[in-house]
Amino acid sequence: MRTKDIKVSPSIKKPRVNVVTLGCSKNIHDSEVLMGQLKGNRMEVVHESSNIQADDIVVINTCGFIDNAKQESIDTILQFSELKDQGKVNKVIVTGCLSERYKPELQAEISNVDAYFGTNDLPELLSTIGADYRHELVGERLLTTPSHFSYFKIAEGCNRPCSFCAIPLMRGKHVSKSIDDLVKEAKFLASNGTKELILIAQDLTYYGLDIYGKRNLSDLLRHLSDVNGIDWIRLQYAYPSGFPMDILDVMNERSNICNYLDMPLQHITDNMLKSMRRGIDKQKTVDLVNKIRDKVPDIALRTTLICGYPGETEADFEEMARWVEDTRFDRLGCFTYSHEEKTHAHTLVDDVPEEVKESRVEQIMEIQQEISFDKNQDKIGQEYKVVIDKKDGDYFVGRTEYDSPEVDNEVLIDATSEYARIGDFVQVHIDRAEDFDLYGTLVR
Repeated sequence: MRTKDIKVSPSIKKPRVNVVTLGCSKNIHDSEVLMGQLKGNRMEVVHESSNIQADDIVVINTCGFIDNAKQESIDTILQFSELKDQGKVNKVIVTGCLSERYKPELQAEISNVDAYFGTNDLPELLSTIGADYRHELVGERLLTTPSHFSYFKIAEGCNRPCSFCAIPLMRGKHVSKSIDDLVKEAKFLASNGTKELILIAQDLTYYGLDIYGKRNLSDLLRHLSDVNGIDWIRLQYAYPSGFPMDILDVMNERSNICNYLDMPLQHITDNMLKSMRRGIDKQKTVDLVNKIRDKVPDIALRTTLICGYPGETEADFEEMARWVEDTRFDRLGCFTYSHEEKTHAHTLVDDVPEEVKESRVEQIMEIQQEISFDKNQDKIGQEYKVVIDKKDGDYFVGRTEYDSPEVDNEVLIDATSEYARIGDFVQVHIDRAEDFDLYGTLVR
């Protein structure tokens, strides 16, 4: 949300809560839980409304992961604190990862914010607004995504020691939700029209170790798969070290579990993986990818990589580029390294110049663009089950089971000659393909 987009309306008698969400899908989930609690308290709540009202209580759910995200969060806090100074909003409350990580600094620098809360302070936040935390509402949310899909958080926090990552500082240790609670939540979502669950956590593959004494993602998947109305279940944020291979058996057994796996690998050279404290080396990584593809031949593998980590040499980068070319991931994202305070990597010298980091990211993404183009060309002439997410201009925009919203490829259908309802599953014949988009027609 930008200041220039905001319209200020005359004050209304009943204050409402305007929730602004920054950052990742985990934050989206948290904002939806907050909004569900507020609605359960019979409070008026909106999400990122540009029609700002003078009695509004604005709650900003911040991100503190990397420099760009932190700056966006700070800019947003300043924007709304200025509106408060001008009398155009009533209160400004800040929560989320940035507030968890930098609360004393934020209180000192932006003192006109009414309250700062961390990632696990929902009851206290609600109390400040004049609402009660209601246990009977656990699992109920107000979705900010289209109603047919939902980000479905199965655990909070992370026990991994990755050297570059500040998430444990902001989210704490790994805590799994129980299967019973998650099934209850899935049934609630399905009863309200959700057809796709996108499973998220800081680390999906650790699920269950803390409460069941074993990696229990496969059992959870079976229970969620049995929920009536859930057509797709998708896995995001799976950690490679200690990967539970039995989840692939469930993927093969259950037709509503997508042949899709998001597994951030971050790098491939042994010295980078060791310094990153990833708990896995190059050969084990290569073997794991091969085993996954052997077990589920039709799987779409997504990964993310970091360029410019401290000590990354040109040889390290070239080895990673060759590996990307050879491995041919279906989906791939790449990011520049961010030097984060209080992480182990912050003790190292951030010695790769920013322009070199950015150049390496561009080179990796150029390689992936060619791979994606080639893979998309192979889809021409085939038919796919597609969920329709939205209408954008002259096109209906959808996704196959091999694609997650926002980050992956899309299927475009000409809306001037075809009609599809948002949230419906349709069969689409692929007529042509570009680097990251498929174009098709509905199969009658």
